Amino acid sequence: MVLAGFGLIAVGLVALPSLPARGIQRVHFTPKFTPGETLRYQIEVTTKSSAKMTTPIANPEGGSEFSQTIRMLVRLEVVSVQPTTPPAPPAPNAPPGAPSAAGAVRLRATYEKSHAESQTDAVNPGAPSPDDPYNRLEGHSIEFTLDPNGRLSDFQGLEDIFPTRSEADPTLSWLKGLSLGSGFPAEGVAVGQKWRNEHPLAGAPLAGLMWRAESTYLRNEPCSAGENAPTLSPAASADTCAIILTRFEIFRRGGAHSDATPEDYRRNGLRTSGTWTGSGESLDSISLASGFLVSSSGSSTQSVDYEITSAVSGSAIHQVGHTESDSEIKLLPDSRQNLP
Repeated sequence: MVLAGFGLIAVGLVALPSLPARGIQRVHFTPKFTPGETLRYQIEVTTKSSAKMTTPIANPEGGSEFSQTIRMLVRLEVVSVQPTTPPAPPAPNAPPGAPSAAGAVRLRATYEKSHAESQTDAVNPGAPSPDDPYNRLEGHSIEFTLDPNGRLSDFQGLEDIFPTRSEADPTLSWLKGLSLGSGFPAEGVAVGQKWRNEHPLAGAPLAGLMWRAESTYLRNEPCSAGENAPTLSPAASADTCAIILTRFEIFRRGGAHSDATPEDYRRNGLRTSGTWTGSGESLDSISLASGFLVSSSGSSTQSVDYEITSAVSGSAIHQVGHTESDSEIKLLPDSRQNLP
């Protein structure tokens, strides 16, 4: 079970009351990709979890403590860009190949470095290592399409590494940072503005689970500012970045004693009950010139305590767990980088 991911960006926006329109400059954070452009991102994620599962059949080898650190260096190449509208005539003296708002973008991600290290108290020598999916990625490339709504599709190259898409999903979570434009109100945002979004957590064992976030456009500052700011090329260092703070929570709608069984569980003769909560925040730095994510740091916690019971036999599985996760994404200069 995955209790934490790389990003906090989601869809389903519900905007808070807007600032007065007069004199307010609104910004649309839509990445402006240029064919042939190359970006490099350094990604590090640390996860610590504890879990206990009680089942009708005791499992003395089941692990209760787990920690993992994942480090990746990814070269992202813009293969092609499909314009949203017929291109306008170039402005006088406009540089060739200047970036513009794009439609669907075809991207190639090459994992120049990919390494994971984990520790667990589980005793099962025959079980696959949780580090293997990340270690297998090093040196491989995948291609995919990013549409203007932030959806990722048409992956190629995954089949050479992973037997199924579900196995590949955890290694692709960082790609959510590329679709920042889908996480903002359509009319744009201004400094000082707050907005909210929420959506249901699909596939969870408890019905009514929701993910809700509140974001604040704090300020603009040089992209090279900040204690943890990445080392950028001279051109990028002169750029201005928007600083966005997002805080999120996971909660369940309905009363504490209301039925928490999802419909698909009910159809299979199961009943569920319990709690699932979570909270966290991220601080994102986004280039005003290009719309690219320059850096992102985040932390989150999730706690679960739920039971799945057979309506026929009465046998039950009881899951208790707690997960803490910290993540950091940095845009690096175009020159080749080594992981620390």
